[in-house]
Parts: sequence; structure tokens; C-alpha cells
Amino acid sequence: MDNINNNILGQFIGGRNAKTFRRLYEKLKDKVKHYYTDNWEVYRKIISAEKLTQGKEYDRNGTKQLNIRHYLARMTRRTKVVTKSIEMLNITLRINCYLNEYNGYQIYQQKFLSIFC
Repeated sequence: MDNINNNILGQFIGGRNAKTFRRLYEKLKDKVKHYYTDNWEVYRKIISAEKLTQGKEYDRNGTKQLNIRHYLARMTRRTKVVTKSIEMLNITLRINCYLNEYNGYQIYQQKFLSIFC
């Protein structure tokens, strides 16, 4: 996440483990100059010390993740938010990112409201 603009820079579907993070890091390493993260030890193993600042105060993903879970709640069953298709989850996350991060809602809202004027 870009802490200045509060935009999502990339996503990768997988578990919270070193393998998944390494794949995300490889995708972002040329775009990101410095990383501000929580204290998860995997970050220290993969990101060089001069590009990494860690601490709980730098973790700004919590609210963003809650919002994503809220928007994806259409995939609910009684006890958990689920989807059986990784492809469908990936497409849904991309649509969510467009609508919420890049003003997609605003574009469609303007088009919709213009029919009443």
C-alpha cells in the first residue's frame, strides 16, 4: 500500500508465509523505494535493511483489509467469507480495487445520475 496516496500497489493471493510474500515482493521491488511494515520476521529475511522500516505504527493495512472483506461479503456463507475459485477471487479483488481505489464508483455514479438531469 502506498502510505502517501493510500492506494493498493499490488496484490497476491496466498497464505501468510514467506513464499507468498516473496512472490509479491518480486512483483513490486522495482516500483517501491522503501517499505514500512509491521514486525513480521519474514520481511527482514526478504527486504534489505536499508529499504525496510518496521513497527506496529507503520502497519496501515488493517482498515483497508477490513474494507475489502466488507465489499467481498457477497461470497458469504453462514460462518465464513469463502470462494472456491482463486480466479474468481482475483477478478473480484481487481474490480474492488478499481472501484474503491481509482474512483470507479464516482465515474459510474456520474453516468447514472446524468440520466436524471
